[in-house]
Amino acid sequence: MGAYILRRLLLVIPTLFGIMLINFALTNVVPGGPLDQIEARLEGEGDAIKNLGGGEDAQKDAGGGGAEGEGYIGGRGLSPEFRAKLEVQFGFARIVCAPGYVGEPTIKAPECMKEDIPFWERFGIMMWRYLRFDFGESYFRDISVIDLVVEKMPVSISLGLWSTLIAYLVSIPLGIRKAVRDGSRFDTWSSGIIIAAYAIPGFLFAILLMVLFAGGSYWQWFPLRGLTSEGWEDFSLWHKITDYLWHITLPVTAQLISSFATLTLLTKNSFLDEIKKQYVMTARAKGLSERRVLYGHVFRNAMLIVIAGFPGLFLGVFFGSSLIIEMIFSLDGLGQLGFKSAVERDYAVMFGTLFAFGLIGLVVGILSDLMYVFVDPRIDFEKRSG
Repeated sequence: MGAYILRRLLLVIPTLFGIMLINFALTNVVPGGPLDQIEARLEGEGDAIKNLGGGEDAQKDAGGGGAEGEGYIGGRGLSPEFRAKLEVQFGFARIVCAPGYVGEPTIKAPECMKEDIPFWERFGIMMWRYLRFDFGESYFRDISVIDLVVEKMPVSISLGLWSTLIAYLVSIPLGIRKAVRDGSRFDTWSSGIIIAAYAIPGFLFAILLMVLFAGGSYWQWFPLRGLTSEGWEDFSLWHKITDYLWHITLPVTAQLISSFATLTLLTKNSFLDEIKKQYVMTARAKGLSERRVLYGHVFRNAMLIVIAGFPGLFLGVFFGSSLIIEMIFSLDGLGQLGFKSAVERDYAVMFGTLFAFGLIGLVVGILSDLMYVFVDPRIDFEKRSG
């Protein structure tokens, strides 16, 4: 087993490298970029440059002065000098000075000039930083990528954790009961309900919940947005818990609606396959009770495929946030972070999160295989790979 794990770990490196290279290459051929986003903002926002930490001097550099008044930069785009500064700041170019030049390299110095960094070199610099877990800072927010992800994590954990917990608590017992009563009226109507729920789009169900229970047209039982109420920090412990649960009820319900079908039917089919095997017939012939046969013999084998999915499920709890659910209920989580980063071409956030989540996903895949062996020691990946 040790050799198999070592091979899988070694495969993580080229796999992750390939993922990053493909995405990096695609972003370089797609029109638009962070500089174009900044220029578009400047068309209608005279103070947009302040978000980049440049202040009034940066505004003058960006617009280069003009008839509209000092500091006004709307409608003129970026000056060549300021664009060059941003290219250096974002890592697209560097300043090269003549030999013997003394002083800080700057684009304004006659002895210095801007030099574009080639595609392959920028990719190598980025990967070297990521291998040291240095993900840099967001282009458009004055915060590191790691701190930004941590800031958005509570929303994703709330949605993922509660959705997963409720889905397992309901789907596994329901799937077992459906397997035991296969073909009965209970099995038929319960299958109809969960398949119908699976067919309902999550965003449509979320809108329905808002209309019915969030003050849309009927009852205002639940809040419309956010994870907590204003002044939540000053609440008592019990009030904090109830307020938090009150806010997440509708978003979790909307995200949960389609989660039952797959897990329930997977559990049912796993149990049906095991119930029909010879060892179950032998256990029944020995006079064991149906409950003892079901939970003492069938359960471990039938739940193998379900339990082995826990590592992947754990990953989904943290990073499986739904963009549409977040947008409908005004929740600022990882879903919206990824969407906004792609729209704004915030490459630091895009590639930083892609590397981190890709690495976690590959490691979780290895843990899933180990979970199979832990649940059923008869599985030997070494023999199968040989």
